[in-house]
Amino acid sequence: MFKTTTAKTPAEYIRMQPEPRRTDIAKLHALIRKTVPHLKPHIQIGMLGYGSYHYRYASGREGDWAIIGLANQKNYISLYVMAAEGGRYIAEKYKKELPKASIGKSCIRFRRLLDVDAAVLARLIKEGAQVMQKAGAQSAEAVRSARAK
Repeated sequence: MFKTTTAKTPAEYIRMQPEPRRTDIAKLHALIRKTVPHLKPHIQIGMLGYGSYHYRYASGREGDWAIIGLANQKNYISLYVMAAEGGRYIAEKYKKELPKASIGKSCIRFRRLLDVDAAVLARLIKEGAQVMQKAGAQSAEAVRSARAK
């Protein structure tokens, strides 16, 4: 579950984090911005989101979600990479390269940035964004704009 936040901007979210997590979150934010500069950072349900896409389930339920997410949890930092390809989440492919991280479907959890290889995270983030783009993930902004017309 995401920790609640009153932050309105990514910079405010980062400033609100206690040390030493603040430094790690700031470094990860910079890594994500450098790796996928086209994904606009924003606050989404208690975390940092980068880019957004619109999803629709067969049940009719639909909504908007971040392509990449970053959250400070009680016991760890969570990096979310929402992309899947061939029936498998992209994050799962990187399990062996991130041995100190706990990886489940789209979430990579670790206690400290020093526990993971930042270059591997950058590759994972870049691949995730590319897979979402290739899959034709429609940006949430585009869906809202089309509906407004």
